[in-house]
Amino acid sequence: MAAALLTTVIAVLGTLLGSVVTGHFQQRATDRGEAGVRQRELRKEHLHAVTALAEAISAHRSMMWRRGDAKFKGDLDRYEELRIRSHDTRAAVTAPLVGLRILITDPAVRAAADRMVDATFGMRHQDTDADTLNAARVAALAAHDEYVDVAAHYMQTV
Repeated sequence: MAAALLTTVIAVLGTLLGSVVTGHFQQRATDRGEAGVRQRELRKEHLHAVTALAEAISAHRSMMWRRGDAKFKGDLDRYEELRIRSHDTRAAVTAPLVGLRILITDPAVRAAADRMVDATFGMRHQDTDADTLNAARVAALAAHDEYVDVAAHYMQTV
């Protein structure tokens, strides 16, 4: 009788231990799966932050170029219209820039973003003549390309 009872207790303990071990492995597998999903979602958010800022700054750079061009051509009505519209494109940079700063703390990406934004915003004061404005546009384009390269390198690591 004692042997049968001992066998039953061992069987029950083995079953319980098996359940605990199986549950532990299932939980670890679930956690790994959830972590992978979170990592993929975060990567998507990072990519969106990078591209949204590049898109917004490109629109503003284009607007600043057209605004300066209208000024040089003496089309003051068009210049005034584009000047007003350029305030909107400049303001449209704010949300993507804030989003990038919240999501991406990498100093290289942030520094490249700052250089791109500064170069593009700096076009405002470079509309004294066509050559000066064009040089500012070329510098803003170079800063944009640098930002994209730095961001692409960063995205390889996340």
